[in-house]
Amino acid sequence: MLALVSPIDTPYHRLPAGAKFGALSLVTLSMFLSNAISVQLAAVIGVAALYLVVGMDFLRQGLQSLRPLWPFLVIVGIWHFLLGDPSEGAVVCLRLLAAVALANLVTMTTRLDDAIELVMKLLRPLRKLGIQTGQIAFAIALVIRFVPVMLDNARRLLESWRARSARRPGWQVIAPIFLVALDDATRVAESIRARADLSTYNDDDGQEA
Repeated sequence: MLALVSPIDTPYHRLPAGAKFGALSLVTLSMFLSNAISVQLAAVIGVAALYLVVGMDFLRQGLQSLRPLWPFLVIVGIWHFLLGDPSEGAVVCLRLLAAVALANLVTMTTRLDDAIELVMKLLRPLRKLGIQTGQIAFAIALVIRFVPVMLDNARRLLESWRARSARRPGWQVIAPIFLVALDDATRVAESIRARADLSTYNDDDGQEA
């Protein structure tokens, strides 16, 4: 889901990025180690409580960012129902919902600079192999930053279709969405070449120059 940092100030914003991503990894791993529906349901309730502690506005923002996930949950649920194993489908759906919602909570409360600094620290051993970790961190930063932008562009194109046609949007919107993403990628690449942004990440300390 990779939402942008929330403008709503929360206690989670002040937690170290390493601690948040470490907790995310451990909780997600524990969910995948268990196939009990009670464990997955408890995880969903726990994550919802983490949102609700901050307030209803933050919870609504989190639910809104999870909207693209719902079609996948429906498809997974129907698929397992047709296979004759609805309980396994419920486990998979609850696990996916909890994991994505928790990951979304981490990205909503972690500054991009802090996430990049953490990636640089984790990639530090690769420097011994001659790998330019600064470029890897910059690429990850671009993904984190522009996935929400691409989703927002797709949403606006769908809204434009609905405003001009009574028909439901279908495959016809795929080409415009792809062209918009390609145009954004071209402009970002040109901006990077012009400003030499890759050089702003120092492999020696993981900080911006």
